[in-house]
Amino acid sequence: MDYKVTGKEEVLFNNNAFYCIGTGRMGLALQKAYFEQLKLVQEKIGFEHIRGHGLFSDDMAICRTDPFLKDKEDAPIEYCWTYLDMVMDSYKELKIRPFLELGFMPKAIASGDQTIFYWKGNVTPPKDYTKWADLVKATLNHLIERYGRDEVVTWPVECWNEPNLPGFWKGADMQEYFKLYDVTSRAVKSVDERFRVGGPAVCGGTDKEWITAFLEHVEKEGCPLDFVSRHHYTTANPTPDGHYGYPKLHDKALCFEQLDSTRGIVDSFAFSKDMPIHVTEFNTSYIPNAPVHDMNLNAAYIANMLSTFGDNHASYSYWTFGDIFEEFGVPYTPFHGGFGLVANGLIEKPTFWSFAFYKKLTKDYVKCVLKTPECIVVQCRQPAEKGGATYYKGIAWNVDTEMSGKSIDLNLELPLPSDDAANVLMTELVDEDVCNPLKVWHDLGEHANPDADEIELLRTAAKPLVETKRCGNKVSLTLKENAVCYFELRNEAIKSDRGYTYGRLE
Repeated sequence: MDYKVTGKEEVLFNNNAFYCIGTGRMGLALQKAYFEQLKLVQEKIGFEHIRGHGLFSDDMAICRTDPFLKDKEDAPIEYCWTYLDMVMDSYKELKIRPFLELGFMPKAIASGDQTIFYWKGNVTPPKDYTKWADLVKATLNHLIERYGRDEVVTWPVECWNEPNLPGFWKGADMQEYFKLYDVTSRAVKSVDERFRVGGPAVCGGTDKEWITAFLEHVEKEGCPLDFVSRHHYTTANPTPDGHYGYPKLHDKALCFEQLDSTRGIVDSFAFSKDMPIHVTEFNTSYIPNAPVHDMNLNAAYIANMLSTFGDNHASYSYWTFGDIFEEFGVPYTPFHGGFGLVANGLIEKPTFWSFAFYKKLTKDYVKCVLKTPECIVVQCRQPAEKGGATYYKGIAWNVDTEMSGKSIDLNLELPLPSDDAANVLMTELVDEDVCNPLKVWHDLGEHANPDADEIELLRTAAKPLVETKRCGNKVSLTLKENAVCYFELRNEAIKSDRGYTYGRLE
């Protein structure tokens, strides 16, 4: 593919990939390894918010009854903020704010015993909606008291998770969820009108029906709604084998097909026209044991998605930042198909770099000048103190869902001096050969519990290949299957010290 950029182009590109990142349940944030993985992600990428399940699940111990009175129907509810404060303090230390998902149901006020996941999150409605509303208000008021009202009201609040799926909400009862949303949204706004509250956080299958009915209900009842939320995954049902699931990815040209109707539905209601849509979970596969998550294919596929995801969505939260995660139980091996950008052992997966590369596009950003099915190019300008020169950055990818081994050639002509060696081209490459810790782990024997030396080797193998060269104004890249390449071309004169000659021996 050959493309020429004049520098006059202005292409739609909203780089909203860093507004939010997903996590496992809240209680996992108390683990050292969880903190270390999130610290790595924040240092090298940096997200604004974090969203996960289980804020009100029993392992967080927020909502309880006296254990000696637990069998009494009128046992008083008690609130305990010990673990909540520990989690929120750790987030504050890492400069990331919560995107609060209100769920699941504490046993003390649950109407039933249905649970989900290894850690048994209760998915039944409250037996007393007044007690649920009191819990919501008490939690928000405690957070305000500890972290300040003007700060906490900026944290988005989402009601529940995937209520259209019977595993996450008893019977996938739509009307019961609408009741929950009514009570919850009004409780949130009663604490402070400035809170942004939304839902219905649905995922796949019945998303059109649920979002339409949800908006009809909100319009009819006049309950608060500041944003619409939903989830998005891009695979068919997985084929199970042992501890793992093997799903087929949707064709990259159709990766947003399921999302296409959402903007239109939201805009079809006068009260919600142009309302923000937050995709509060997305990934390729929706199971935490899909080996594709650890592969270079995942990195290339996600790189392609990130180029256009912001066209219609205020945010899109990758699920998840790390592999400290227990939906199906504690994983057996460091590479197990977990959702995370980081494997256990602080090993960056290839998809980690897709996000890191997109973050690089934000520095000195002026505008997007090219967006194709294989690449995105942005124009940048150095700060005035560094000369204010215009330069170009981009990301290119080769999504090969069939694993055919085919390479693609990408040639770009950019509006910089065309003289040989006038510019410097810097590339960072992630592909099957140079940044593939999964292959190294496989070749070393797929050890379930690698020792410190092996972990260090895997970390080394997880870094992109960095190359530089002096060139004119043309960028030529050969991308092997499932490669992702960040590149930067700028005019940079060589200013040698007196007497210094690069490469000279005598």
